[in-house]
Amino acid sequence: MNKFFLAITAVAGLAFTSCSSDDDSLELSPCDNCFVDFEVPDSYVFTRNGASTVSFDGQTTRIKMGQELLSNFNIQTKTFDELNGMFAHIEGEVDFEETALNESDKSLRSKVAASADYFSTNATDQAIIRADLEGFISAQVADVYPNWEVAAAAGQAGQLADGESTRYVNANGLEYNQLFAKSLIGSLMTDQILNNYLSTAVLDEADNVANNDADVVEEGKDYTTMEHKWDEAYGYAYGLNADQANPNADLGADSFLNEYIERANADSDFEGIADDIFEAYKLGRAAIVAKDYDVRNAQAEIIKENISKVIAIRAIYYLQNGKTKLEGETPNVGGAFHALSEAYGFIYSLQFTRQPNSSEPYFSKEEVDAFLTQLLADGENGLWNVEAATLDAISDDIAAQFDFTVVEAAE
Repeated sequence: MNKFFLAITAVAGLAFTSCSSDDDSLELSPCDNCFVDFEVPDSYVFTRNGASTVSFDGQTTRIKMGQELLSNFNIQTKTFDELNGMFAHIEGEVDFEETALNESDKSLRSKVAASADYFSTNATDQAIIRADLEGFISAQVADVYPNWEVAAAAGQAGQLADGESTRYVNANGLEYNQLFAKSLIGSLMTDQILNNYLSTAVLDEADNVANNDADVVEEGKDYTTMEHKWDEAYGYAYGLNADQANPNADLGADSFLNEYIERANADSDFEGIADDIFEAYKLGRAAIVAKDYDVRNAQAEIIKENISKVIAIRAIYYLQNGKTKLEGETPNVGGAFHALSEAYGFIYSLQFTRQPNSSEPYFSKEEVDAFLTQLLADGENGLWNVEAATLDAISDDIAAQFDFTVVEAAE
């Protein structure tokens, strides 16, 4: 670890309060004159008295629970109770193959739509969102499993070939496993990162600042509460990486946010976004150790903007991918519906994004619900009648809120 002055260039729309500028009009412009005078490690490694202070076991546990639930979604012999038990796990219940998960007091459901900033006073939307995810599980069992060997058609649940895999869809052409997985990225991982653990309401709650200033650690632990909260935000992005200190070396370690940071970063138009996210996590954590809360807050805003961007990029990508597969003389209907089901989940997740330096998402729940209605409302049978113009219109509306184009996201 070296001590140095680190020049930081903020992303567009962010400002560092420690920036030096003679022109107040540049407050919301990129800042090239910001310096950090504290130790920043090369990897996400932080210690106190020789012991690691990094801990996010709960996040790793929930990602594992999500992985196992997702792997069981398309096993048509599963019951609702079995699948929902993985979603709303109760400590000691035998819901998982891994003993440690069964013994855990953690669950996916308890952290869905549970952020301090968005849902602490919004029990109504929280209940609706949790019911949505449970509804995907219930409908998979009630509607799709009974039609497992039936050929899907407009108004008929069943199976579709896409040239590579067999897809199992409802009467509207939607794959519930994709709706569930991609909606969980927003309602759990994104919401907890952006609107909970990186929120000043959580980081600075009660005596957190005073205790962090004085290096007062939690009872029986090596970390301060503020350090731990930041690490928990980190864990929802990198909890299953083999090298959790250098996670960009093996991105794609799970089927949730980690995978789609990798997918966005693999697009030449967004190459570097994975580094932007990781470096902001690392610098923000170092700032907590150094008690520099202005730099910490600036890094939180960078993470909020870039993770939100990942959600939007993939929503547009799948809308356009679905459109492409439906074009031509021999449309790949199964492949298109698979892509559009993923798009549905990413669109759903837009309500959990966070505009930097704001208390608002990029799209409200009402706007997201309108997009989803639009996606399925070209006819009575959902995706079976979807029009290219509809997919383009939704894509355009999403891209308009970000600094990239539909063409860039679609590649």
